Amino acid sequence: MKNKEMEAVIRRAIANEEDAYQFYLRLAQRVADESAKETLRYLAREEQGHKEYLLHYREKSFMDNAAQAADETVSGLADLLGAPAAKENMDSKEVYLLAAEKELNAYKLYKGWADLHPAGEIRDMLLKMAAEELKHKEKVEYLYANAAFVQTDGG
Repeated sequence: MKNKEMEAVIRRAIANEEDAYQFYLRLAQRVADESAKETLRYLAREEQGHKEYLLHYREKSFMDNAAQAADETVSGLADLLGAPAAKENMDSKEVYLLAAEKELNAYKLYKGWADLHPAGEIRDMLLKMAAEELKHKEKVEYLYANAAFVQTDGG
Protein backbone atom coordinates (compact mmCIF):
# COMPACT_ATOMS: atom_id res chain seq x y z
CA MET A 1 0.00 0.00 0.00
CA LYS A 2 1.45 3.33 -1.07
CA ASN A 3 -0.70 5.74 0.89
CA LYS A 4 0.53 6.12 4.50
CA GLU A 5 -2.69 7.84 5.55
CA MET A 6 -4.73 4.93 4.21
CA GLU A 7 -2.46 2.46 5.99
CA ALA A 8 -2.92 4.31 9.29
CA VAL A 9 -6.72 4.37 8.94
CA ILE A 10 -6.87 0.68 8.11
CA ARG A 11 -4.50 -0.23 10.96
CA ARG A 12 -6.78 1.62 13.42
CA ALA A 13 -9.87 0.01 11.89
CA ILE A 14 -8.34 -3.47 12.21
CA ALA A 15 -7.53 -2.80 15.86
CA ASN A 16 -11.10 -1.58 16.41
CA GLU A 17 -12.54 -4.77 14.91
CA GLU A 18 -10.24 -6.95 17.02
CA ASP A 19 -11.33 -5.05 20.14
CA ALA A 20 -14.99 -5.60 19.22
CA TYR A 21 -14.33 -9.29 18.61
CA GLN A 22 -12.76 -9.70 22.06
CA PHE A 23 -15.52 -7.61 23.67
CA TYR A 24 -18.26 -9.90 22.36
CA LEU A 25 -16.44 -13.05 23.39
CA ARG A 26 -15.93 -11.70 26.92
CA LEU A 27 -19.55 -10.57 27.12
CA ALA A 28 -20.75 -14.02 26.01
CA GLN A 29 -19.07 -15.42 29.12
CA ARG A 30 -21.13 -13.11 31.33
CA VAL A 31 -24.59 -14.12 30.19
CA ALA A 32 -26.48 -17.28 31.08
CA ASP A 33 -29.08 -17.25 28.30
CA GLU A 34 -27.86 -19.55 25.50
CA SER A 35 -29.68 -17.55 22.82
CA ALA A 36 -27.91 -14.36 23.92
CA LYS A 37 -24.58 -16.23 24.08
CA GLU A 38 -25.04 -17.40 20.49
CA THR A 39 -25.94 -13.88 19.37
CA LEU A 40 -22.77 -12.54 20.95
CA ARG A 41 -20.69 -15.26 19.33
CA TYR A 42 -22.34 -14.39 16.01
CA LEU A 43 -21.43 -10.72 16.50
CA ALA A 44 -17.86 -11.75 17.36
CA ARG A 45 -17.67 -13.73 14.11
CA GLU A 46 -19.03 -10.73 12.21
CA GLU A 47 -16.36 -8.47 13.72
CA GLN A 48 -13.74 -11.07 12.82
CA GLY A 49 -15.10 -10.98 9.27
CA HIS A 50 -14.74 -7.21 9.23
CA LYS A 51 -11.14 -7.57 10.35
CA GLU A 52 -10.48 -10.11 7.60
CA TYR A 53 -12.08 -7.79 5.03
CA LEU A 54 -9.83 -4.94 6.18
CA LEU A 55 -6.73 -7.17 6.08
CA HIS A 56 -7.63 -8.29 2.58
CA TYR A 57 -8.38 -4.71 1.58
CA ARG A 58 -5.00 -3.59 2.89
CA GLU A 59 -3.17 -6.35 1.04
CA LYS A 60 -5.11 -6.33 -2.23
CA SER A 61 -6.76 -2.89 -2.24
CA PHE A 62 -10.04 -4.72 -2.76
CA MET A 63 -13.19 -2.57 -2.99
CA ASP A 64 -16.27 -4.77 -3.21
CA ASN A 65 -19.31 -2.47 -3.24
CA ALA A 66 -17.42 0.05 -1.14
CA ALA A 67 -19.55 2.97 -2.22
CA GLN A 68 -22.60 1.71 -0.34
CA ALA A 69 -23.01 4.46 2.22
CA ALA A 70 -24.56 4.00 5.63
CA ASP A 71 -28.11 5.14 6.20
CA GLU A 72 -28.02 8.37 8.15
CA THR A 73 -30.96 7.37 10.36
CA VAL A 74 -29.29 5.85 13.39
CA SER A 75 -31.76 6.49 16.15
CA GLY A 76 -33.19 3.49 17.90
CA LEU A 77 -33.65 1.78 21.21
CA ALA A 78 -29.96 1.93 22.10
CA ASP A 79 -30.01 5.70 21.65
CA LEU A 80 -33.05 6.12 23.87
CA LEU A 81 -32.35 3.61 26.62
CA GLY A 82 -28.58 3.67 26.91
CA ALA A 83 -26.52 0.61 27.69
CA PRO A 84 -26.13 -1.06 31.06
CA ALA A 85 -22.71 -1.73 32.50
CA ALA A 86 -21.23 -5.14 31.75
CA LYS A 87 -21.57 -7.48 34.71
CA GLU A 88 -21.78 -11.17 35.51
CA ASN A 89 -25.00 -13.05 34.71
CA MET A 90 -26.51 -10.38 32.49
CA ASP A 91 -29.94 -11.09 31.09
CA SER A 92 -30.47 -11.10 27.33
CA LYS A 93 -32.14 -7.67 27.29
CA GLU A 94 -29.10 -6.08 28.93
CA VAL A 95 -26.73 -7.88 26.60
CA TYR A 96 -28.61 -6.73 23.52
CA LEU A 97 -28.64 -3.11 24.70
CA LEU A 98 -24.93 -3.25 25.46
CA ALA A 99 -24.23 -4.75 22.04
CA ALA A 100 -26.40 -2.11 20.33
CA GLU A 101 -24.42 0.66 21.99
CA LYS A 102 -21.13 -0.99 20.97
CA GLU A 103 -22.34 -1.15 17.36
CA LEU A 104 -23.59 2.45 17.47
CA ASN A 105 -20.18 3.61 18.70
CA ALA A 106 -18.45 1.63 15.94
CA TYR A 107 -20.79 3.19 13.38
CA LYS A 108 -20.01 6.69 14.71
CA LEU A 109 -16.29 5.96 14.63
CA TYR A 110 -16.27 4.84 10.98
CA LYS A 111 -18.70 7.57 9.94
CA GLY A 112 -16.60 10.18 11.72
CA TRP A 113 -13.45 8.97 10.01
CA ALA A 114 -15.26 9.00 6.66
CA ASP A 115 -16.40 12.58 7.22
CA LEU A 116 -12.77 13.61 7.62
CA HIS A 117 -11.88 12.36 4.13
CA PRO A 118 -12.76 13.73 0.72
CA ALA A 119 -14.61 11.56 -1.77
CA GLY A 120 -12.48 8.63 -2.79
CA GLU A 121 -11.23 5.22 -1.82
CA ILE A 122 -10.64 5.86 1.89
CA ARG A 123 -14.03 7.48 2.42
CA ASP A 124 -15.81 4.72 0.48
CA MET A 125 -14.18 1.98 2.54
CA LEU A 126 -15.02 3.74 5.80
CA LEU A 127 -18.65 4.27 4.76
CA LYS A 128 -18.91 0.59 3.91
CA MET A 129 -17.68 -0.33 7.38
CA ALA A 130 -20.06 2.19 8.97
CA ALA A 131 -22.97 0.59 7.10
CA GLU A 132 -21.98 -2.85 8.38
CA GLU A 133 -21.89 -1.65 11.98
CA LEU A 134 -25.28 0.01 11.58
CA LYS A 135 -26.76 -3.28 10.33
CA HIS A 136 -25.46 -5.00 13.47
CA LYS A 137 -26.99 -2.30 15.66
CA GLU A 138 -30.36 -2.79 14.02
CA LYS A 139 -30.16 -6.57 14.46
CA VAL A 140 -29.43 -6.44 18.17
CA GLU A 141 -32.07 -3.76 18.74
CA TYR A 142 -34.57 -6.09 17.09
CA LEU A 143 -33.45 -8.87 19.43
CA TYR A 144 -33.75 -6.51 22.39
CA ALA A 145 -37.30 -5.56 21.41
CA ASN A 146 -38.28 -9.22 21.18
CA ALA A 147 -36.71 -10.01 24.54
CA ALA A 148 -38.04 -6.94 26.34
CA PHE A 149 -41.54 -6.87 24.86
CA VAL A 150 -42.52 -10.50 24.59
CA GLN A 151 -45.63 -11.13 22.52
CA THR A 152 -48.40 -12.78 24.50
CA ASP A 153 -51.40 -14.75 23.32
CA GLY A 154 -53.55 -11.72 24.07
CA GLY A 155 -51.69 -9.51 21.56
